[in-house]
Amino acid sequence: MFKTIVEAFKVKDLRKKILITLLLLFIYRIGCWIPCVGFSTSIVDTSGSSFGFFELMNLVSGGALSNCSILALGVSPYITASIVVQLLTVAIPALERAAKSGEDGRRKINLYTRITALILAIAQAVGIVVAYSGNLDTNLGGFPTWLIGAGVVITLVAGAMFTVWIGERITDLGIGNGTSLLIFVGILSSAGQSIFQVIQFATQDVNYIWYILLFIVAVIAIFALIVFIDGGERRVNVQYAKQIKGRRMYGGQSNYIPIKVNATGVMPIIFANALLTFPQLVISIFWPNVTWYSDWLGTNSWLYIVLTALLILVFAFFYSKITFDPNDISKRIQQQGGFIPGIRAGKPTADYLGKISGRITLFGAIFLAIIALVPSLAFKAIGGATAASVLINAFSTTGLMIVVSVALELEKQLSAQMFMRNHKGFLN
Repeated sequence: MFKTIVEAFKVKDLRKKILITLLLLFIYRIGCWIPCVGFSTSIVDTSGSSFGFFELMNLVSGGALSNCSILALGVSPYITASIVVQLLTVAIPALERAAKSGEDGRRKINLYTRITALILAIAQAVGIVVAYSGNLDTNLGGFPTWLIGAGVVITLVAGAMFTVWIGERITDLGIGNGTSLLIFVGILSSAGQSIFQVIQFATQDVNYIWYILLFIVAVIAIFALIVFIDGGERRVNVQYAKQIKGRRMYGGQSNYIPIKVNATGVMPIIFANALLTFPQLVISIFWPNVTWYSDWLGTNSWLYIVLTALLILVFAFFYSKITFDPNDISKRIQQQGGFIPGIRAGKPTADYLGKISGRITLFGAIFLAIIALVPSLAFKAIGGATAASVLINAFSTTGLMIVVSVALELEKQLSAQMFMRNHKGFLN
């Protein structure tokens, strides 16, 4: 990947896009350190052994939430809005038609996503202010508490929409998907802060060095496993019959349909975490003294581990049905004069593809369930050691999968654009 980036810097257009991307990411990181007027202290304690809704937001935003910055919400409202709109696109025929109607339809979907993100940003900002109302600076200019809280909500919502704008500008003017890169930078920033914190622990107690070494080995092994699974796919051969149109003959060649082992990416993990941690947000807002949910469904509980694994399996199959439609693929193959050797066209082809997709999805879902439960199992193994818990929160497997996926996708886009320019120069 580093070689690809070095080669890309030699191309003027790509160098300009990379520099624009780095500039926008730098502006975003500066915003993550600008304090939000009205909050007086840190609102998220990332050194504990829990990893709930606010801790996940803090990880994705690169510590902006714990810094009480103007960009504390980060891209979390937009991510949730994208998931909601995507699910509604499958459920509502009007949205499904809009998604398939070309550029105009995509503009409508993007508009609906922004509106949903704005609504969710307001809800999350209100939730943060209510949950951490004790951190409001009541001595600010003698203003009443409700007015200070309203100002904080407006600031957080404005920061969230500014983050969405930065992500869209990176997508349009830079390299890669802007939202993914913002999450990528946020996770790496959180990891860097946690590493520095653990190094401070190690200077006080030499025994923490063993936690660091063991965790480095574990992270490298997880990275290798994620990369290996990410590239795994089942290739279904497709043969196209020869067709004579006019004086030309078409077809007569073979191709394949790639069915990836982990085609769903980290979406099932995100869905499962959101479903289990969202009630914690609601309880912390309306019933701050209630602790039974965190006691029974905290990240250290066996019930949480079992439910997370089951939900990941369910959402993996659900999301696979959305992204891979055997009936649609079977119709396209038949319309193009193709067939799978040994399988009749039509419904038998759709059933065959569905059977393969189900088996592949099962292995991918089991992989996701195992990789997602590493932090919880590690917490039980280490017994809640402070330094190790800090590292595990920073390097959650969700974060690791996002980092690897974004890095691989960025490398593919750079390689594709360099290939297109070299190919164009060869033809000229």
